Amino acid sequence: MPSASTKAAATTASADTRLSPGAPGYRRTSLALFAAGLATFALLYSTQALLPAISAEFGATASAASWTVSAATGALALCVLPLSALSERFGRRAMMTASLSVAVAVALLVPLAPNLESLIALRAVQGAALAGLPASAMAYLAEEVRPKALVAAIGLFVAGNSIGGMSGRLVTGWVSQLWGWRAGLAAVGLTSLVCALAFRALLPKARHFTPGTLNPKALARTVRGHLADPLLMRLYVIGALFMTVFGAVYTVIGYRLVEAPFSLPQGVIGSIFLIYLVGTVSSAAAGKLVGRLGRRGALYLAVSTTAAGLLCSLSDSLALVLVGLVLITAGFFAGHAVASSSVSRTAKTGRAQASALYQSAYYLGSSAGGTLGAIAFHAGGWAGTVLIGLVAVLGVVSVTLYGSHSARVEARRLHPAAA
Repeated sequence: MPSASTKAAATTASADTRLSPGAPGYRRTSLALFAAGLATFALLYSTQALLPAISAEFGATASAASWTVSAATGALALCVLPLSALSERFGRRAMMTASLSVAVAVALLVPLAPNLESLIALRAVQGAALAGLPASAMAYLAEEVRPKALVAAIGLFVAGNSIGGMSGRLVTGWVSQLWGWRAGLAAVGLTSLVCALAFRALLPKARHFTPGTLNPKALARTVRGHLADPLLMRLYVIGALFMTVFGAVYTVIGYRLVEAPFSLPQGVIGSIFLIYLVGTVSSAAAGKLVGRLGRRGALYLAVSTTAAGLLCSLSDSLALVLVGLVLITAGFFAGHAVASSSVSRTAKTGRAQASALYQSAYYLGSSAGGTLGAIAFHAGGWAGTVLIGLVAVLGVVSVTLYGSHSARVEARRLHPAAA
């Protein structure tokens, strides 16, 4: 016969009204947030594949043009915390809808920018608008989805990011080759409009959200508490470092491929971003990786894959460069899915703020990677960009090793007899 503890666990599980795979609403939630993730990355990185064309039109260097990406990610990083606080008051669904709506509206203005300065300014506004979406999405999932299904659900949202990043660059690349970079950006804006409408139609109303009050002092206490948590801090640093690698590589890769010995046209360079499909698979598989290897084991695998990809990309063989991009993409998205889902599971209170801090670190890493990668490319070619990536990879390894050491020390402190 089942034990009392087994019966209690079964009763608790049956009383849990949060969503799980197969339950009504789970598929709609997954599809809605997949659409939101797709639009977020498509909009946020819409100029990345077009940087050589933008440089050519405005007579700008790679580092100057890279600010059309870094301004958007930097503004998102700065605004994500205050907007996540608003989501605590007005709801995750309302915040995500408002953010996506404003970002899409700005996307329709971006192609009209008369000069580089105004283009950078519009991209900063767009990034600030998108800031209300990522942390609110993570908090929504943490509140509405059962813990055992959380990694898979967040992995699907991250998979939407990868599809968005891929499709946005693919569309802009080919449309730009035919009709110019402004038409490419307009196409991304229209595609994101469709995603925004699908998101609003599909996402169920929250059933487990409790509105809070806008209390700056309470917000500051919550943020201080998260920043004082060693595990959360390590996860924030890991997210930032992973994104530093990714931002550096994909901001600069277009410049490398348009030059000799590759000399690829803009449309083909945009097609390189089909490699993002690898990220869709690796992020969706993050839950299984954690189940088999544990969180740290999954991070070690992700970072090793990323490092191997960076080294492969140094070759002058296009085939090896593509293999390198595949490995970098797979490692990055797996590491990001593991770290971001760990933040949601670790934070017991103030989940939106915990996710917001992760997103801030993550997108600051993107801004730093894009800018540093472009500067390094200007100074030392692709090898300089790879060096930036390898330094960031070494940082992830160091932080993860430190976490393992700290866990062993804590275990000996709590259970001295077992040690």
